[in-house]
Amino acid sequence: MPTRVYRPAAAPLAPALIAGWAGVPITIAADLFRGRTLVDPALRPVRPFGGARRLAGSAVTTFCERADYGPVHHAIAVAGAGDVILVDAGGRIDVAMIGELLSGAARRKGVAGVAVDGAVRDIGTLAAWSDFPVFCRGNTARGPASMERGMVNDTIMFGGVRVTPRDLVIGDDDGLVVIPRSEAESRLADALAMVKTEAAWETQLAGGRSTLEVFGVPTARGEG
Repeated sequence: MPTRVYRPAAAPLAPALIAGWAGVPITIAADLFRGRTLVDPALRPVRPFGGARRLAGSAVTTFCERADYGPVHHAIAVAGAGDVILVDAGGRIDVAMIGELLSGAARRKGVAGVAVDGAVRDIGTLAAWSDFPVFCRGNTARGPASMERGMVNDTIMFGGVRVTPRDLVIGDDDGLVVIPRSEAESRLADALAMVKTEAAWETQLAGGRSTLEVFGVPTARGEG
């Protein structure tokens, strides 16, 4: 059956909203949503972010059947600048769903990055691109065998998190978080407040206060 490509029902996320979340560390986003938006931490960036800006963008969802990467081609075709392509490959690492050529095509379109719940290849080239984050579960030299099945822009389960098209995706060295579109705007202020709180904690600790004082740790009970 040919790959099915659906039209997202939701409008694109506002660029200012995406930019706002780009300033939020994944650790804070994970804590804010109590872990329910945190993608399986086994998915790691192929290159450390270091000083690079966090990955942030609107999700283009992709479901690939075993060894079939047709949906990845179609996802690249429909993705726009600033989008993040999420590839649900079922966590399999025996076949790579994307490599240098397809990633390069997405990069030239201005796609913000790619995350694969599965394997990638051409890892050396992908890791050399500081402007195009790639997350994956593993890598293998073996390529796919077909390109004629699967879905694009349908709801998927990605690394244990339910994702619908145009949900917000953010990522850094600590992992990936997918924030439901319905909550992205309403929770941004809370996230930014947490960023300020952490900065204040850091200042207090640098000034010599103990973690017991700063974090309000309950008094321990002595023995003997």
